[in-house]
Amino acid sequence: MPDTWMSAAGSRVVGRSPLDLCGSLAAETKLMHPRRMKSLFLPSMLVVFLTLVCVAASAQKPVELRPVQLDSGKVLGVLTPDQKVVAYKGIPFAAPPLGELRWRPPQPVPKWKHILFAQNFGAHCVQFGAWPDMVFHDAGPSEDCLTLNVWAPVELKSSKKSVGLPVMVWIYGGGFTTGGTSENRQDGQFLAHRGVIVVSMNYRLGIFGFMAHPELTAESPAHASGNYGLMDQVAAVNWVKRNIAAFGGDPSNITIFGQSAGSTSVSVLLASPLSEGLFAKAIGESGAALYSTGSNFRPREEAEKADTAWADRVFGTSKLFYLRNLPVDELVKAAMSRTSPAPKFGPDIDGFFLSDSVPHLYADGKQAHIPVLGGWVSNESPLVTRPTAASFKQQAAKEFGADAAGFLAVYPADTDAQAIQSAENYSGDKFIAFSTWTWLEALTKTAGAPVYRYFFDLTPPADRNHPAGLGAFHSDDIEYVFGALDLRPEMKIRPEDRALSEQMQQYWVNFAKTGDPNGPGLPKWPTYNAASGWQVMHLDASSEAKPDALRGRYLFLDSEWGKAAGK
Repeated sequence: MPDTWMSAAGSRVVGRSPLDLCGSLAAETKLMHPRRMKSLFLPSMLVVFLTLVCVAASAQKPVELRPVQLDSGKVLGVLTPDQKVVAYKGIPFAAPPLGELRWRPPQPVPKWKHILFAQNFGAHCVQFGAWPDMVFHDAGPSEDCLTLNVWAPVELKSSKKSVGLPVMVWIYGGGFTTGGTSENRQDGQFLAHRGVIVVSMNYRLGIFGFMAHPELTAESPAHASGNYGLMDQVAAVNWVKRNIAAFGGDPSNITIFGQSAGSTSVSVLLASPLSEGLFAKAIGESGAALYSTGSNFRPREEAEKADTAWADRVFGTSKLFYLRNLPVDELVKAAMSRTSPAPKFGPDIDGFFLSDSVPHLYADGKQAHIPVLGGWVSNESPLVTRPTAASFKQQAAKEFGADAAGFLAVYPADTDAQAIQSAENYSGDKFIAFSTWTWLEALTKTAGAPVYRYFFDLTPPADRNHPAGLGAFHSDDIEYVFGALDLRPEMKIRPEDRALSEQMQQYWVNFAKTGDPNGPGLPKWPTYNAASGWQVMHLDASSEAKPDALRGRYLFLDSEWGKAAGK
């Protein structure tokens, strides 16, 4: 007879061992999230049962799963399959932003009385677009999406250390229109093996996260509107600050890190007074809010006019009461319509979350003065069409006029092959590399803290969504940082991929622990500044630091786009 166990929902689980139950009971249970007011809380007897099962299942090193007391209630996590990490998924950090809370700053989460079994990811937020490599493992999309996840190592968490573990808080990318925490490539359990606690959070996107409106401004005590998605991020880090000690973390040693829009968010959070004192270090991967023509964030008044004009055109009214009562699907359909294109719903300069443009805040030294590690990949924006040498020179003259010769000096086009490479370099620089460079450059001038810069240059093998020979593409580095290469579909992993992932995980974790990525067995990573010769760590099959060979490119772009931005 196979073993038969009872799940939390009362269903029979046949043929499962107690050890299976510890790590994967979530696959058998049907508990709902607390917000849905179903039978979602664990009876106290189930807690005892799970504890006894897990202890009995691991005779060599018993793992005792105990509820964690938060400021809003108790949660119980589940062991990862290797029994080394406890995962707590779908923990609400703010009230559901529904009804009257649509387009309001995140509000405190209601307290719960019983134990929340944090076994499943919360729903990802409503999306505005899709990418083939962005696959979610949750029940979303939903407006009710303000949840976070915690991965805490078992051994170090259970030790009697007086100082908690360093904490790494991840912010996903997706252009502020897509993204979520339940993607396999963002699984925090592997980084947690290295002695850190990993947290990831959902935040509102698109029109739900960033619409500005004069009625919203009028009802706001801060006289501001928009930036609700960024406020969600700050609320999540605030939650970490208040609660992470209960998981074994050190609330004074929090590192925020993100990629693309997540990296842009990192650069913004450093400049916002709302996040002052919440974190000690920051990592940005391919993205910053210092763009090619200065900040592209709209002033609040401009955003209000554009957003309400669009609503009037599409819905026949921009009245807030009407918009708050529109079904989610109608808002999504309208925001994605091509017949009446919506404004770009993204961060704005609202006078509250951001008192000025991000470039100006950094130039004035008003950002957080903390260690920062950042960089980008070698092929951020692959070409759609390939130019000839002649067509590339024509485009240079059109875009840079009298300064075209200076442009061609750093993006040469003597042959068609050279023009193709220069066009690809310029495409990536214009898309995101230059903004990231500008951010790191600004930090070297006003931060008064160490800056470390990298260039990810390992060409990966083909996978289900990326052909061979593409080069290091935008978002390529995520699985390397998270140690999740095995979760990239159809990737034939090579020894050099494994080795680089090991390096990057340890660099990132070392930085989170001490503010310095260096450590035993790793190539030396110098700080990025004039005194070091602008050293950049090249992350490749054979990683090494070298002086910045691309500096002339970015200085030229800065001279051009800096003028346009009134720099």
